[in-house]
Amino acid sequence: MSHKLWGGRFSGETDPRMEAFNASIHFDQRLWRADIQASQAYAKALARAGILTPEEAETLVTGLEQVAQEWAQGRFVLQPGDEDIHTANERRLTELVGPVAGKLHTGRSRNDQVATDLRLWLREEIRTLRQELRGLIRTGVERAREEIDLLMPGYTHLQPAQPIRWSHWLLSHVWPWQRDAQRLDQLAERVNVLPLGSGALAGNPFPIDRRFLAQELGFQDVTPNSMDGVSDRDFVAEFLFWASLTMVHLSRLAEDLILYSTQEFGFVVLADAYSTGSSLMPQKKNPDSMELLRGKSGRTLGHLTGLLATLKGLPSTYNKDLQEDKEPLFDAVDTLARALPIAAGVLATLAVLPQGLAMALTPEMLATDLADYLVRKGVPFREAHHIAGKAVRMAEERGISLPELSLADLRQLHPAFDHDVDLVWDFEASVEQRDVEGGTSRRAVLAQIQALERWLEES
Repeated sequence: MSHKLWGGRFSGETDPRMEAFNASIHFDQRLWRADIQASQAYAKALARAGILTPEEAETLVTGLEQVAQEWAQGRFVLQPGDEDIHTANERRLTELVGPVAGKLHTGRSRNDQVATDLRLWLREEIRTLRQELRGLIRTGVERAREEIDLLMPGYTHLQPAQPIRWSHWLLSHVWPWQRDAQRLDQLAERVNVLPLGSGALAGNPFPIDRRFLAQELGFQDVTPNSMDGVSDRDFVAEFLFWASLTMVHLSRLAEDLILYSTQEFGFVVLADAYSTGSSLMPQKKNPDSMELLRGKSGRTLGHLTGLLATLKGLPSTYNKDLQEDKEPLFDAVDTLARALPIAAGVLATLAVLPQGLAMALTPEMLATDLADYLVRKGVPFREAHHIAGKAVRMAEERGISLPELSLADLRQLHPAFDHDVDLVWDFEASVEQRDVEGGTSRRAVLAQIQALERWLEES
């Protein structure tokens, strides 16, 4: 007699290779707690519907708690016939409480069971990741406040562009993380919808109170359509998108810090705790933590692409292809759970080199300020931009820096230049002129910090 949940229909033996190919227990066993929680709630719902007696329901709930203790203590022993976590738990429950365990699956399908388990599991993981992300944001905000007076070059096309505050650069990474947190909160609401009670595809044939199930399991709502309920993996795809975008944001921080920690830049030094050495070259200090963040972002992107390719051609309701949702989801969760604390650790412990930042500030970065000077004298910006460009070329041709051009030299380019042009060659004055909301002046950067601090308090 077959012990498979679906074995009654078949008389022949399954090819052992098919058994292995079909099995998911080697990765979906991490759903054990969610599967047991959902089953305990379902036993109570069956009793409310009159399918189980109160005593039977209590037997099942208690037996499932014993199964949970075995998992928690590492004593649960998998058997060859345990093709997935649902089969394993029901098999063990039957061994503990006897035939009454066979009533637990009444009206329930593994289709709505796995959809529920996955949402339960992911809901808890999202809460943990949200805290890690919040910690990273706090670290960035604290450093931005502490180091607000440091100036550095800002870059476009990886070319020196204009002077900015170090804190402004730092917050340019923090704001995307804050958006990641907002997206995760929005995603959490869509994850927190209950499919249990959808059956295989057509709904439950017994008077199961799905609202009771939702309340028992802490779900905000129930899925409105049973066919969609068992096949919906939008929440997995959404999470993988969130994970991919968050990893992209971490990767961009990593790329900046990899560059800034090189001898050529000399802006920062990564702590030894987040660096490694070379097996050949004793002088090397490699930013492996950042390179791994950059590399793992590619793998996370691959998971999203792979799942979307799996979903795109599926016919209605449940298909076994959907078993392929778990490994990329599990790996993405694991990756983010490791990556976020590493990013926070790197950010908290790196040393900023003020001298390196200052040495990288060159007068040519104030060419735009020279054009702005003329604009304030009434010169149209397009003309002022052209004149400033001529001044840059004149200095290059003479082999001198922009501030070394004399007033007479500048007046050859335009009569609006006067003695106060010397005030242009001040990096602090340059950043302070960018005093609009979102700019790099001290006031504007402090406003960003205060806004993020308020958000942290409220979140």
